[in-house]
Amino acid sequence: MLHRTIVAPTGRHTASLIFLHGSGDTGVGVRSWVDECFDRVGDKRGFNFNHIKVIYPTAPPQPYTPSGGNESSVWFDRRKISFKAPDIKESIDSMMSKLADIVKAENESGITNDRIIVGGFSMGGAMALHLGYRSHPNLKGIFALSSFLNEESSVYSEIKARRDRGDNLSPELFMAHGQRDELVMHEWGQKTFDKLQDFGVKGSFKTYGYLHELGTEELIALRKWVEDLLPGADQNKL
Repeated sequence: MLHRTIVAPTGRHTASLIFLHGSGDTGVGVRSWVDECFDRVGDKRGFNFNHIKVIYPTAPPQPYTPSGGNESSVWFDRRKISFKAPDIKESIDSMMSKLADIVKAENESGITNDRIIVGGFSMGGAMALHLGYRSHPNLKGIFALSSFLNEESSVYSEIKARRDRGDNLSPELFMAHGQRDELVMHEWGQKTFDKLQDFGVKGSFKTYGYLHELGTEELIALRKWVEDLLPGADQNKL
């Protein structure tokens, strides 16, 4: 079972959000980073919700090729950080099953998939794209911040296969990327979004003046998107 940090809703729990950290980080680490972004502008509410539980899992240590094979808290291994490097599918699939257990636990607590959003930063965003578009197409939404899929990702082939079967169900997508990102190029994120759109995925792509980092403006936009997709009981009555 993956270790997870949980931020409980302040009111009745009717929806859930799973936020995946980037490579080498932890659930505690990315939660702290998110909080710091809001603290900078005096936004006391931060990434907290009245009805949405926020779950920050931590990836278990495993050998990571871009770090010379040393162990790191990563969601999957890859040959290198490159738009051209193909998926190591068995590594991705192994972690996808562990994350599916978190979704299942939310289901068992009464939260259906259409009330769940999964997303993340950098590698966490890529992992969310695999989880949502390959194995959980009935999730409500996916977000990917400073993230990308390689040009021949298995995500695209799975979406195409479902579309060919007449199943066009896909979560809504929120992507955002820093124009000055020198680790995960903005172009890679834009190409990922464009290709997903070509396969029928609906969503938005936002560009900010960031490096490879989380930013307050981006997180405020994400918060609004989350609340629009997962309204509370009072909003549902409007």
